[in-house]
Amino acid sequence: MDTPAPANDKVLVHEHYTVHLRQRGRAQWSSEARQTYAALFLLQGALSWTDARGAGEMLAPAALLVAPGESASAHGRHATYLLATLAPAYVLDCAVRARLTRADARITFPAPAVAHDARLAHLASDLADELRAAEAGQELMISALVEQLTVHLLRRHAHIRRADELELSRVGLVDRRVRRAVELMHAQLAEDVPLEEMAAAAYLSPFHFARLFKKVTGMSPHAYLAALRLERAQALLATTDLSITEVSARVGYTSPSHFAKAFRQATGLSPRAFRAALM
Repeated sequence: MDTPAPANDKVLVHEHYTVHLRQRGRAQWSSEARQTYAALFLLQGALSWTDARGAGEMLAPAALLVAPGESASAHGRHATYLLATLAPAYVLDCAVRARLTRADARITFPAPAVAHDARLAHLASDLADELRAAEAGQELMISALVEQLTVHLLRRHAHIRRADELELSRVGLVDRRVRRAVELMHAQLAEDVPLEEMAAAAYLSPFHFARLFKKVTGMSPHAYLAALRLERAQALLATTDLSITEVSARVGYTSPSHFAKAFRQATGLSPRAFRAALM
């Protein structure tokens, strides 16, 4: 049985980003199977984190930065944190408009954990304050703060390099070698897309396609598809009145309980609690 969202959760879903504020709650977060950028800002308390490069402890104020396809996790008790997930096309657009790069760049974060950045802490705190408030113009203020925060991350903490294999397509920033397969996933989110069909869209054998896809995205094809489904589910929960069962079916889950489990692993909230926490 689903429980309602605790009063300490606030979520705002935007076309290009999602922000989730958890106040003085149990933190159990993982970035596995994501094709978005994730920035977890610790506002109060402490967290333990791990990623492929190591592990450590975070004391507020601090941040954990994760690029698409990278794996990281954090856990702690009685922590207040703000999680921002950013679409790759949005991050690249911010970088181009800030004149930090051209539209053919790959952006990563060399250091996963960031501490002693007063400007970053201030921006994250202001964003959290806007999420707590229920005032006119809230969405405009949040949009401006997310953009400022993204540009600051790009200026101070990102590694930007040219990547000729990337291109902007109708589904966002995609490696051109797997673009057709990714477009197929977007078009068939509600269906069980076999690996052979994905590979055929990329004009590769299943074996070579799976290896290439993992190399360029950091995820297996089916993990990437699962991430797309859960991101689409968040948008449907935020923008429609569809039931949880209908949302589950529209993003390819035949079992609502399986969907709820996957959704909780990705967001830390059940679908019902996520909807209740929406701004």
